[in-house]
Amino acid sequence: MPSGGTIGSCKVFPATDPWNRDVSADPVDPSSDAIIAYINSHGGSKLHPDFGSDFGIPYTTVTGSQPKVDMTFDYESDPGPYPIPPNAPVEAGGDAHVLVIDTDNCMLYETFASQFVNPGWQCGSGAVFDLKTGFRGTRTSYIDCWTSADAAGLPIFPGLVRYDEVKAGAINHAIRVTFSDTRQAFVHPATHFASSDTGADVPPMGMRLRMKASFDISGFTGQSKVVVEALKKYGFINADNGSNWFFQGAPDPSFDDEDLNQLKAIPGTAFEVVQMGQIYTAADCP
Repeated sequence: MPSGGTIGSCKVFPATDPWNRDVSADPVDPSSDAIIAYINSHGGSKLHPDFGSDFGIPYTTVTGSQPKVDMTFDYESDPGPYPIPPNAPVEAGGDAHVLVIDTDNCMLYETFASQFVNPGWQCGSGAVFDLKTGFRGTRTSYIDCWTSADAAGLPIFPGLVRYDEVKAGAINHAIRVTFSDTRQAFVHPATHFASSDTGADVPPMGMRLRMKASFDISGFTGQSKVVVEALKKYGFINADNGSNWFFQGAPDPSFDDEDLNQLKAIPGTAFEVVQMGQIYTAADCP
């Protein structure tokens, strides 16, 4: 089965994009044991699905004819206008993310700290990603040191667990995860950090993890089985500061919350850090 998700007729990033890359055979990072130990000693040590039948990070789709409205941002954002409807769902809680996909043009619009102020939106930050390329707007490379609607400078939508994928039997991409303490550093595909902690064992933004091949998943059933299979193949990408081992999805009434509770028994020690490439620090972001 090909890597990557779809939305409407749009492929969510190329098959070669980091979000869609199979990392099951990648080398383990030399710092893996130390990083996992650090994570588990600085917050919860078991997985937590941060989505279900009535909670998660919502998204909406629009056509290419959706009117674009003016946007106001506080910092480091792709300029408007964006095709965000006035009634677009806003994530509950402090982050107030809004995710909109134009399925005619295969463009993704995401905002943080979002509030509709007629006739447009007032937000902390916003980012536009071309689903056809995986990059911001018309760019063909990463914008190092820039945030997005997420602390790591990453897109949010490509890392969500969605019910349509689970129902189809396969999640073919990495999943967004948060940790309570992150490093003042990032690795691609992340482009931004949100911390002053420089410890070598602290997880940088963009860090990739996968479930160990040796971890037994034979007892998992139903919707949870689809998730753990994805974690073996595609794993997690560290995307934000938050509760340890919380991983995100879109709300859907068809999710079985009792089924998903199986995932809460998985320890952080079931994971290992995939070998990281260049690590960017504050020295790279003057």
